[in-house]
Amino acid sequence: MSIQVRNLSHIYSPGMPEEHQALSNVNFDVYDGEIVGIIGHTGSGKSTLLQHLNGLLKASEGSIVIGGVDITEPGVSMRDIRRRVGLVFQYPEYQLFEETVASDVAFGPKNLGLSQAEVEERVEEAIELVGLDYEAIRDRSPFELSGGQKRRVAIAGVIAMKPQVLILDEPTAGLDPGAHADILKMIRQVHESQGGIILFVSHNMADVAQLSDKVIVMSEGKAVMVGTPKEVFARRERLAELGLGVPPVTELMGELRARGADVAETVLSLKEAEEEIYNYLQRKK
Repeated sequence: MSIQVRNLSHIYSPGMPEEHQALSNVNFDVYDGEIVGIIGHTGSGKSTLLQHLNGLLKASEGSIVIGGVDITEPGVSMRDIRRRVGLVFQYPEYQLFEETVASDVAFGPKNLGLSQAEVEERVEEAIELVGLDYEAIRDRSPFELSGGQKRRVAIAGVIAMKPQVLILDEPTAGLDPGAHADILKMIRQVHESQGGIILFVSHNMADVAQLSDKVIVMSEGKAVMVGTPKEVFARRERLAELGLGVPPVTELMGELRARGADVAETVLSLKEAEEEIYNYLQRKK
């Protein structure tokens, strides 16, 4: 399973006074097993890009090949594509609507025409996978849950479809620190359990550095950088020009280096930072 995006462009309201080019000649590849973080300031084209990958928007130009199928070609079944590519919008908890958690998670699998036994199996698996207790929560109203729990239930509804590609638009937005950490842990668990490809949009650079194998930087509708977290966050000045920052720990190490400490700047985690600072202090003895 892979995704190849070639020369992708999208124009909203073409030929109208409000015409706007949201994507312009976007190119990148994503390979099976990768977690990809997408960053960019508001209006950079991130959400528009995600909706193309799920077939919700049609490209003005270019192609998107997912698992060998060009989803921009006429006649391609969008129903089949959306079985393979699951999209979780920002604040998905607002889309909960069933009377019980189990019923809400079961909605998607039922529409796949699965047997009742398989639907129930998928529902239980998905609920447990997002870190919730199936027996304790299955018959509860989703509207009685905390914000973080609601979001996990909404994500479970997409996971229960078993997509090969899972797309998450700002999965931690608006959550308190505890729920935020739970969602990050959940994303890792889902990836370890189901494999495939995960793409997620985030404004939190620490999350992107922590989770991603690859980072796509969007600006003014273009993919201006594509690389590993170390490659992307090493370009601090370029990111600053785009109105973006680096993870706080990377910022700290850069400041230490600017003040004369012989430490690496491309540090992305606290553990790496501890090792760098410890080794630097040992050398100073």
